[in-house]
Amino acid sequence: MEKSLESIISLIPEAEVAGDRNRIIKAIAYDSREVVPGTLFICLAGAKVDGHDFIDQAYASGAVAVLVEKNVQTPAGVTVIKVRSTRDAMKNIAPYFYDYPARKLRMIGITGTNGKTTTTYLIRSILNKAGFKVGVIGTIQTLIEERVLPAKNTTPDVIELQKLLSEMVENQIDYVVMEVSSHALALDRIAGCEFDVGVFTNISRDHLDFHVTFDKYIEAKAILFKNLNNDTNVKQNKAAVINLDDDAGKTMLDNTTCRSITYSINSESDIKAHNIDILASGAVFDVKYWLGEISLNLKITGIFNVYNVMGAIGAALAEGVEANIIEQALISFDSVPGRFELVDEGQPFSVIVDYAHTPDGLENILQTAKQFAKKRIVVVFGCGGDRDRTKRPIMGKIAAELSDVVIATSDNPRSEDPEFILSEIEVGIKQGLSNNKQYEKIVDRRQAITRALAVAGRDDIVIIAGKGHENYQILKTETISFDDKEVARQILRGMV
Repeated sequence: MEKSLESIISLIPEAEVAGDRNRIIKAIAYDSREVVPGTLFICLAGAKVDGHDFIDQAYASGAVAVLVEKNVQTPAGVTVIKVRSTRDAMKNIAPYFYDYPARKLRMIGITGTNGKTTTTYLIRSILNKAGFKVGVIGTIQTLIEERVLPAKNTTPDVIELQKLLSEMVENQIDYVVMEVSSHALALDRIAGCEFDVGVFTNISRDHLDFHVTFDKYIEAKAILFKNLNNDTNVKQNKAAVINLDDDAGKTMLDNTTCRSITYSINSESDIKAHNIDILASGAVFDVKYWLGEISLNLKITGIFNVYNVMGAIGAALAEGVEANIIEQALISFDSVPGRFELVDEGQPFSVIVDYAHTPDGLENILQTAKQFAKKRIVVVFGCGGDRDRTKRPIMGKIAAELSDVVIATSDNPRSEDPEFILSEIEVGIKQGLSNNKQYEKIVDRRQAITRALAVAGRDDIVIIAGKGHENYQILKTETISFDDKEVARQILRGMV
């Protein structure tokens, strides 16, 4: 990609420019470590690091122009573009630099507290079965067809995202199915992305450390639906696919003017599941929609996955995929890494690893386990440090009410004291305890998993919740390798 600096400056009418405007810009970056010769270096002032302090490093690596919002000293020969907000200017520059790639792709965005990842992979499976080339951007990884790229955030920052979308255009991708986080919506990381379908899964307490109030969290999610139809869009045939059984579904509906497709189990809607049978091996149910009915016998289980499947069906129908293709794709769908994933080493009890890290997510998996549990449910879980503290006692209470043995442990404690996190979880556990239920606090996650597997008896269910697909643990001083599935496997192999 190359653009003239003059054309970039024209996107920012208020810019004050000092230096040569007649340059060719070959790259844009806000991280000085990613600067190459010919780069426009964008100085972002963050909470911990200020890009204005790295201009000399950027220049040494080949930056020819800098975008600033402060008065700075720069090396001779560097073009300085001063604006009110470099972050706002970047939102205009990045999509333009990469030739507005989202306009050349069909974009499906999934937002909600839980279910985004599974819904994303369900939609990908359906579109692949329909013959389309599909890219995925999400929590676990980024996919360009089958090529895997690591994921840094649920939704990448604006430059990284536009670069990824540009690469997908170059690879002739037809559809991008993307998890859209509330952070990305609130911070406008998706600037320049024109979505064609928005899917709302559900909403429950999460990220209040960032959004402060639950209402603000809901408002952030609604941005996706508000933007489906606006004056700058160039594509047609937009649709909002919305879970009406969630109280916030109406808010999402109220915020969109495009075609809406609603889904539910309990409400009147366009897509509705019934005759639902939840089994340990999967879920069997029928889905009615405006043109008929689809009967499904799936390998994934849980009421929450019934909702995820309906969201995926709604997105596929919005894009004109035929019902028989949708049915074939869903019946053959196996699982998503770290989402209600079974760990089987021949032990006489079930072990399930799940990403559930919110009150709603934990409640979903425990309610699902109760539907087919023959004996006890043992749950291992924790809450992340430096994140929303209000959910800790809530999750503790849910764990105590819906399981028989609770083992509270560390998740990603980050800079917080793990013992303090567990003390806040314990408040809720004590509120939810009854009868002969028991609980323990074990800071070391490996020891906690070992303990859970040791106390499990024949036909019990052990649920290891909170980290799912993650293969690391973030401690105060370091990030270590840690994979719940692999740790459980190692322990089980020593037991059986």
